[in-house]
Amino acid sequence: MLKQKISPPVFPLLLRRLSTTTTTASGFSLNLPKLEPSNDAELITQILVTNHNPFHFTESSLQLHGISLSPHLIDQTLLRLRHNSKIALSFFQHIRSLPSPPTTLTSFNLIIDILGKVRQFDVARQLIVEMEHHESLKPSPSTFLILVKRLIAAGLTRQAVRAFDDAPCFLENRLGVDEFAFLLDTLCKYGHTKLAVGVFNERKETFGCDEKVYTILIAGWCKLRRIDMAERFLAEMIESGIEPNVVTYNVLLNGICRTASLHPEERFERNVRNAEKVFDEMRVRGIEPDVTSFSIVLHMYSRAHKSELCLDKLRLMKNKGISPTVETYTSVVKCLCSCGRLEEAEELLEDMVGDGISPSSATYNCFFKEYRGRKDVAGAMNLYKKMKGGLCKPNTHTYNVLLGTFINLGKMEIVEEIWGDLRGSETGPDLDSYTCLVHGLCGKDKWKEACGYFVEMIERGFLPQKLTFETLYRGLIQSNKLRTWRRLKKKLDEESITFGSEFQRYPFEPYKR
Repeated sequence: MLKQKISPPVFPLLLRRLSTTTTTASGFSLNLPKLEPSNDAELITQILVTNHNPFHFTESSLQLHGISLSPHLIDQTLLRLRHNSKIALSFFQHIRSLPSPPTTLTSFNLIIDILGKVRQFDVARQLIVEMEHHESLKPSPSTFLILVKRLIAAGLTRQAVRAFDDAPCFLENRLGVDEFAFLLDTLCKYGHTKLAVGVFNERKETFGCDEKVYTILIAGWCKLRRIDMAERFLAEMIESGIEPNVVTYNVLLNGICRTASLHPEERFERNVRNAEKVFDEMRVRGIEPDVTSFSIVLHMYSRAHKSELCLDKLRLMKNKGISPTVETYTSVVKCLCSCGRLEEAEELLEDMVGDGISPSSATYNCFFKEYRGRKDVAGAMNLYKKMKGGLCKPNTHTYNVLLGTFINLGKMEIVEEIWGDLRGSETGPDLDSYTCLVHGLCGKDKWKEACGYFVEMIERGFLPQKLTFETLYRGLIQSNKLRTWRRLKKKLDEESITFGSEFQRYPFEPYKR
């Protein structure tokens, strides 16, 4: 608990709703905590964000003098600073400087994940080395798998495999098949299936393989639209004496339904027949299709804008005693909205609630996208206000869709309102939010506002995309605002230098391209 009273700051809190207990198809969990309600964590985050000085990053942490920090409070604060990597690291370093630092393995894993997300891998590695020299705090398999995941997400696959191979040097116990499956699963999810197969062939004798490993590789080939290779690995799996389960067939079914062309009509019908063959093979092997199996086929109908087939399949599921999930309903709602049948989509939404299933943000996003196509400002705002007052709050994607919609329509007063709500929400703005806003403002020739948000974006630890730099630079030059660009560039150079001087012991990469 806090030992001193904290006055409410002027600026809203930057939060992000994030479920970080990551469990992949490998079945391995990274054991990162979930975001939980915590007034103390919110107040600490407000202090750090409000007193944030981009030219002196330890200043905000000094405001925490006299506050008692428990491990749970530290974790919840770090979760709320996931989009503010510089402030998060400053806070973490402040904690480590205390006489009896309350740091735990979880807090180290969280800061490594935050740094990995903004590609500060050298800093993350140095923290792992410092952990290894700590007497009572050693890295765990989760620590290395967090680093591996972020390296793969950044496209540094060879470094990720080397980090995985180096992990046993820091660990007391050797890595097993679950950690091996996590590596393969992450490679496949980011489109590096060929490399995953090479890693699998080289190391399967060491780690072994089971139905999860084969299912992951089948999913990887499906992601690359290589259904033939997926079927070959399924056959190899059966020949190896490993029996496929419903998840394996659902992965194959998903590849057939989601990656194939749906037009013209002949191709769509061929895909339906291929999906039915998978259903038949499942039944031959004594595996009964589940709600996921039906939802995959239903989603294919939705992508093909076959609204009647979607409704028929939904009724068939209910008649078979299979309860649709929120994802199932969302697919049907998306199809109805894309077909312009908003009234029926709203009725289905009511049926969904009547069945005891709460709509998700993705369900409401289907309506927002249709309103965007219709340029229906009133409809979008009415639904937005309904979401704000309901149990299902808008997520980051919802805000980004709304920002893009109203920027294109020139409704800048509404854009300011939505941006203010986003800043004060549990999700908080992410890289896409800033990118959408800066590009939209550039398109409307609002250069002063665009430069302001661009600087704020970098100050909060986001690395802008190369296209954002080019768009802003080209727009300022064409608008005869070369002096503005020079001032902006000077400010960014100063920010990079002063930030580096505060963390000289860590090999930071510049937050610019």
